[in-house]
Amino acid sequence: MAFFCQKVAIVSAVFLLYTSLLQPGFCDETTSDDDRAPKQPGCDNVFQLVKVQYFLDGQFLKEVVGLTARFGALVPRSEKEEIKAPLVLTDPLDGCSNFSTQLIGSIALVARGNCTFTKKAREAQGAGATALLVINDEEELYKMVCSESGNYTDIEIPSVLLPKSAGSDLQAALKSGSNVEVSLLSPNRPLWDWAELFLGIMAMCTIGCASYWSAETTKGEANERYKELDEKDSPFDMDIEKTADDETSVNISMKAAASFVVFASVLLLLLYFFLSEFTIWILVIVFCIAGIEGLQHCTVAMLTRYFKGLGQKFVTVPCLGDVSLVALLVFPFCLGLAIWWALHRQAFYAWTIQDVFGIAFMITVLQMIRLPEIKVATVLLSCAFVYDIFWVFISPLIFHESVMVVVARGDKSGEGIPMLLKIPRISDPWGGESLIGFGDIILPGLLISYCLRYDYTLKKTLQGGYFLYAFVGYGIGLLLTDISLVLMDGHGQPALLYLVPCTLGVVVLLSLYRGEFREMWSTTKQREILQKEDPISSI
Repeated sequence: MAFFCQKVAIVSAVFLLYTSLLQPGFCDETTSDDDRAPKQPGCDNVFQLVKVQYFLDGQFLKEVVGLTARFGALVPRSEKEEIKAPLVLTDPLDGCSNFSTQLIGSIALVARGNCTFTKKAREAQGAGATALLVINDEEELYKMVCSESGNYTDIEIPSVLLPKSAGSDLQAALKSGSNVEVSLLSPNRPLWDWAELFLGIMAMCTIGCASYWSAETTKGEANERYKELDEKDSPFDMDIEKTADDETSVNISMKAAASFVVFASVLLLLLYFFLSEFTIWILVIVFCIAGIEGLQHCTVAMLTRYFKGLGQKFVTVPCLGDVSLVALLVFPFCLGLAIWWALHRQAFYAWTIQDVFGIAFMITVLQMIRLPEIKVATVLLSCAFVYDIFWVFISPLIFHESVMVVVARGDKSGEGIPMLLKIPRISDPWGGESLIGFGDIILPGLLISYCLRYDYTLKKTLQGGYFLYAFVGYGIGLLLTDISLVLMDGHGQPALLYLVPCTLGVVVLLSLYRGEFREMWSTTKQREILQKEDPISSI
């Protein structure tokens, strides 16, 4: 029964391994230059996110986010230059004709519809308004562009679109007779945030911990003959075997590595076309199952390591047979934590629980799923490299938008997929979160973990082996990813574009330089080397 549960965990881990690759390394944008939005004289602005703060009878009430137009002036970046003025509800409300209200020195509030955005801006400017706020007819922000060809250099006031709920609140406050004052500001997002450093440390610690744990469990494998199981037992065409510590592991086969692009792409497209609130709940449930298994696995392993007697106590459970007492005690805690997170995952503080589950899950995956040789690693990571580039950079040419970014952000479901680590940004005036997908940790982690096992097996030193260089290369790859996000103004970046060359590329080049590439390429060559050193232990 225990082995059956381990196989169920393996299937869940492999499924989430594919799903985790739907998250590219990308950041939210405070400015966006959409090439599909037409540009004309006076209508060629970049789109800015705007902090819209409003004060009711002199007291700060709320802050919402709006979006500027392609035309008119830009909203100031500096607090010293922010636009702050009384808000006036126009009459007529659509702002399409001469106003009967006084707008001199005020910010005009109009409703969307009945005429073009540029017409509303010109009418408000002609009445003396310092800025224009447009109430959208839905919550999602729409990019205000110039619908007709012409020259729009005469529009000199900024125009900002508000979500429907925010505009309705302002409209209700004005109709009640309250004095409403509004400030408009679009602060720059800092080039770097401390959250990026902490996120990188979390990723590297996860890989380092999993690598050493995996290497420790395989120390005695060279002195044992593995008990091979029928490949038909695994739906992913992977070789399942037992480690020296009697833990189930999966060796990724060449066929599974080569089919990576197909399986991952099919899953990505299914989520792109059918992602909904229901689909998100399915992913949340699968994530919770994998998180429970991962957290329980790591917790039980730590407890039994420091309290040797706990691992020897078992309890007979109906339908399950003999179950470790410590596992039985830890399970309710993991289950309760997963249920709490699933119900409160939108709360600000829920990221801590998600990261705990995510780290435990990834450590467990790196324990269960292994690369047997560099040949398989090369195929797997090369496929992932191409996959990431295609779905981030090339897919917009086919689907008119980045499929991976749309799925990861949850544009069609209102919620992003949970297969990522995240930390709230610390010094960013816009708030938000720094993110890294599980796939950007697991795939390079499989290679780094293999390098340490290889070093242990052939008794290489830290400097004479490959783990240290692959591990440092991964850190450099993360740094390059962050730099590319800054240079590309926060546009979606495939992290594996930088991580694969900095890990696999470093290992391959180093092995060629040392003349050890052939023995790393195939496990057969490794066995030959071990047999020459100790013929008995290689049997």
